[in-house]
Amino acid sequence: MSGVKKILRFQKNDEVLQALSKADEKINYLIQLIGDYTLELERDFFKALVQSIVGQQLSIKAAETIFARLENLCGQVTPERILSLSENELKSAGLSKKKIEYIKDLSEKVISGAVDLEKLDSMNDEEVIRTLVQVKGIGRWTAEMFLIFSLGRPDIFSLLDFGLQLAVKGLYGLSDWPDKKTLDSISQRWKPYRTAASLYLWEAKNRGYINLT
Repeated sequence: MSGVKKILRFQKNDEVLQALSKADEKINYLIQLIGDYTLELERDFFKALVQSIVGQQLSIKAAETIFARLENLCGQVTPERILSLSENELKSAGLSKKKIEYIKDLSEKVISGAVDLEKLDSMNDEEVIRTLVQVKGIGRWTAEMFLIFSLGRPDIFSLLDFGLQLAVKGLYGLSDWPDKKTLDSISQRWKPYRTAASLYLWEAKNRGYINLT
């Protein structure tokens, strides 16, 4: 349920990381470097989706600044509060006209029930994606990030994620940029724990453990 705290924990001696280590020596290398990993999920589903829209094509710092301004305007970021704000008020937070359109569309669909956030936990992965991509500005990548960082689904690997593409290219020493077929082929060895593999790839890239040149 939205709002209930939930944490993903991966430890080197647990079933998930042991399976990944046996399946792929490259991922095992990252697990040994990074060690245990903890992720607190964002269980306020509406907030998570608004943050995703706000952050599109922005640096993390810029996205955080704009979202903080939006929170100051709203008090609490809810569909009702978003719709109560004028376009000029939303622009004052730093939102573009397109992103204002997107978060208003999300708000309207949540209020109407077209996107029922309370049912997302009970849907399978593809059902969640089909539900979320009804919203303007939410595509498959955004929905996949929601599956990982809000729902904590165990077997998600986004073929569309630039950071994962970059990490895979560096970790496996690929001379060419990996296309979807290559990425999918590599990720198959991580099933059914592709989320954990994704998190370790992102973390390794961010820590500079992978040669990205």
